[in-house]
Amino acid sequence: MFKTIDGKKLAQIMRGEIRNKVEAFKHETGKEIGLAVVLVGENPASQIYVRNKIKACEEVGIKSYAYYLPQETSQNQIEELVLGLAADEAIHGILVQLPLPAHIDSEKVLKIIPREKDVDGFSAENIGNLCLNSQCLVACTPYGIMKMLESENISPKGKHAVVVGRSNIVGKPIAMLLLNADATVTVCHSKTADLKAQCLQADILVAAVGKPRFITADMVKPGAVVIDVGMNRGDDGKLCGDVDFDNVKDKCSYITPVPGGVGPMTITMLMYNTCLAAERSIH
Repeated sequence: MFKTIDGKKLAQIMRGEIRNKVEAFKHETGKEIGLAVVLVGENPASQIYVRNKIKACEEVGIKSYAYYLPQETSQNQIEELVLGLAADEAIHGILVQLPLPAHIDSEKVLKIIPREKDVDGFSAENIGNLCLNSQCLVACTPYGIMKMLESENISPKGKHAVVVGRSNIVGKPIAMLLLNADATVTVCHSKTADLKAQCLQADILVAAVGKPRFITADMVKPGAVVIDVGMNRGDDGKLCGDVDFDNVKDKCSYITPVPGGVGPMTITMLMYNTCLAAERSIH
């Protein structure tokens, strides 16, 4: 019998805890915790994400500073803004919504966000520290996955974890987190030979490929824990993950649904990271 890991429910519990931390910070310092969100251009998906992030800030009591810049904003203009936010003591976290317009060098922009305010966990320094298992801010989606495993007392220690996908945002950092938690980790990607054979070895299988229902029941070991990071539209127009949920669920011990699984945890972990960054700024 499988159990679904309810990301929505866990996110709500964590947001309550974050709200308490925000209050405690305010009580201790007399200051608010501040998150700056920078959006360039008119990308509709990005606008929705930014709206959701601002809403989440309101919910937990974090003060949000939103900067909406026109599509034609120059590299210099966005860099100047980010440098200003980096120097501003009222701002504890800086988030530049990706993707940026094609004429802007995203890497250069991300590079000037100070490591301690990089609440997205995307900077080379934070990723490097994650590899070294040192103090850092961890990318929100992978961090959320670890919290979901923790909530069900699923220890990666000694388990074989297989991560399908090697993006800098999910695949690589979740592989590192699982490795740091003493799992044996295999990372698979589009050039992997015999993907099915690799997946069948997984005690913990993380699917982060961005292809609807890509992981099928014949790729899943009986009793495996299946974490679905995907967010796709199927041919029927409905939201679905990278895992063929209906057919896979009966083979596994735990599975995350889409929607309502990993998704709600991502923005919650952004709030968590912002709180962490603020606390570290005073200790």
